[in-house]
Amino acid sequence: MTDKETNQTERPDPEVRPAPLRRRFSAKEKLRILEEAAACTKPGEIGALVRREGIYSSYLSRWRWARDRGQLDGLSAKKRGPKSSATKELAEENAALRQENKRLRTRLERAETIIDVQKKLSQMLGLETSMQESTKSK
Repeated sequence: MTDKETNQTERPDPEVRPAPLRRRFSAKEKLRILEEAAACTKPGEIGALVRREGIYSSYLSRWRWARDRGQLDGLSAKKRGPKSSATKELAEENAALRQENKRLRTRLERAETIIDVQKKLSQMLGLETSMQESTKSK
């Protein structure tokens, strides 16, 4: 091979190029583009708008549909990541209150059982309770 042939057949660059980032539109941008599209009256103006913004006409259809259905959440960015600490704190407090409620119900059942046993015992022994004495004295 000659020097000319080796220079003409250059090797491709082995470095991997990163994939281009996908463009994302905020709710303001979407609404602005929809307003501009609504203002287009002459033939070809919407096509020029779509080319200028670098979007497909199907985006306009989807955004109009979402706007008309009142899905403003679909037009705005959604918060990602873990939920706020307020929700977590409320869930923890709720769990603690449920546990305390369960503990108190158990104590109440025990107390009611003890009272029932005391009533039965007093009836068996023929003892009068303070409630019975107070009703007889009246």
